[in-house]
Amino acid sequence: MSEKPLIADFISSSVNYRQNFGGGRKQDIAKAVGIKSRIRPNIIDATAGLGRDGFILASLGSHVTLIERSQIIHDLLADGMRRASNVGGRTAEIISRMKLIHADAIELLPTLSTNVIYLDPMHPPRRKSSLVKSKMRQLRAIVGEDPDQIELIKTALQSDCNRVALKWPSKSPLPNPLPKCSHQILGGTVRFDIFIKSNVKKISI
Repeated sequence: MSEKPLIADFISSSVNYRQNFGGGRKQDIAKAVGIKSRIRPNIIDATAGLGRDGFILASLGSHVTLIERSQIIHDLLADGMRRASNVGGRTAEIISRMKLIHADAIELLPTLSTNVIYLDPMHPPRRKSSLVKSKMRQLRAIVGEDPDQIELIKTALQSDCNRVALKWPSKSPLPNPLPKCSHQILGGTVRFDIFIKSNVKKISI
């Protein structure tokens, strides 16, 4: 059976379900970026991909700047945002809090200022290919393996922000020579390593 074409989807039933019943501020991703009852930080999603995490963060009230360096993925994301905006209602309201930029985050982050930088770099492939979703296989085929992900994380830690939230496989150690994170939020297959900037030692890039 052939795989469905890759799209950025913000209007399907699965997206709506997570938006409405995914746990709101109690979700790990919300805790990772510091969303609280009266706090909606401005967020840079420096590894936008197909925008699912950025959309969830925007649905919780944050303004999210999405950076994507792949022209193909950027165009898919822009198309998905246009289609979602045309739906109107709450979906369009969420999209209005999302800004998309085609750029290399390693080059752009030093010029920006924000409350939180969110990172979800391409994770190492799982040993059992059956565990890898179709969209992730297609995405990896387009963007590759992110060989400069350590440089991106270091750049984020050097940037003008209060917090860096890194999504990473739950059982994989951070690559050296990254500093120890301030704390972690552990999930089943992924975790969030949180770096509070005042607690992170300066590192050279």
